[in-house]
Amino acid sequence: MAGTRKPVVEVRRSQRRRRTVSAYRDGERVVVLIPDQFSRAEESEWVDRMLARLAAREGRLARSDAELLARANRLIDLYLAEYPTKAVPASVRWVTNQNGRWGSCTPADRSIRISHRVQEMPEWVIDYVLLHELAHLIVPSHNARFWALVGRYPKAERARGYLEGVAAASCAPLPT
Repeated sequence: MAGTRKPVVEVRRSQRRRRTVSAYRDGERVVVLIPDQFSRAEESEWVDRMLARLAAREGRLARSDAELLARANRLIDLYLAEYPTKAVPASVRWVTNQNGRWGSCTPADRSIRISHRVQEMPEWVIDYVLLHELAHLIVPSHNARFWALVGRYPKAERARGYLEGVAAASCAPLPT
């Protein structure tokens, strides 16, 4: 939102809402839901806060393929340095057609695709998913050698747990 006009904001007060505030984009307008008992000053403060949160969220969603490739190169340098050519992908991109898996790799053409669902996740989870796919450029299967490469990432187990939790919460099957 930097450098753009402030959006039209519609504030909806609710007598049932006690403490929570939420906001969402409805076309060009932003709807902010607040408790009815909020003062005008609290309303103004929360509108500004929620606009900032929406802008931050939308900024995360705008992550680019170029940023993803730069991230991949950094991960190669940190965790796969002994494979300076084998670990380098021909392409890395965000895709919207992967709803049953977090990422995929085609070793034959060295392409990596990461699901858009991962874009909103914490940086350390994105790094894990990307490193998982980079490791497939070296070892195509999920054998012990593959998991040893992925295990170099210090937050690998934590990230796997996070992804398992997201999958369980959405009642989706666990991708491998």
